[in-house]
Amino acid sequence: MEFNLETIVILITIILTGLTAGLCFTWTNAVTPGIGQLNDMAFLQAFQQMNRAIINPLFMIVFFGPFISNMIIVYLKYQQQDTSFWVFVAAASLFILGVTMVTVFRNVPLNEILDKTDLALASAEELKALRRKFENPWRHWHLVRTLSSIASFVLLLIGLLFTNLTS
Repeated sequence: MEFNLETIVILITIILTGLTAGLCFTWTNAVTPGIGQLNDMAFLQAFQQMNRAIINPLFMIVFFGPFISNMIIVYLKYQQQDTSFWVFVAAASLFILGVTMVTVFRNVPLNEILDKTDLALASAEELKALRRKFENPWRHWHLVRTLSSIASFVLLLIGLLFTNLTS
């Protein structure tokens, strides 16, 4: 394997995408089912606090870094238009559409609704309604992110293999 700019960007993208896929997988398989067992107030408080805690510089790099690095890979591979190029286009498309866009346009708006709610002032009925409005849609869109990030990760690995086979 030759270590040039292209290879370094591919490896960084694989690492960041793998971390994102792992994060999404863990939330899908442990975090949301676990807190899903809590009563409405406890569930909403836990989710509210996790949403606040996760917004930090390291998370932003890991979660949104592949958006940029995938575009760089596609740009760097564009001249070749070989099999690996198309695999990387598919990986980038899955990540950008299935992770980044779903996050920005589906999950974040739900998080913002929850974040703006003063749970201490809400009645039991309001908490139940908020949870109903939030939980299932959030889980649905998060599953899309999970599957997209895993598929993107696998495609990046395949693209790296094709890149090495043609080098």
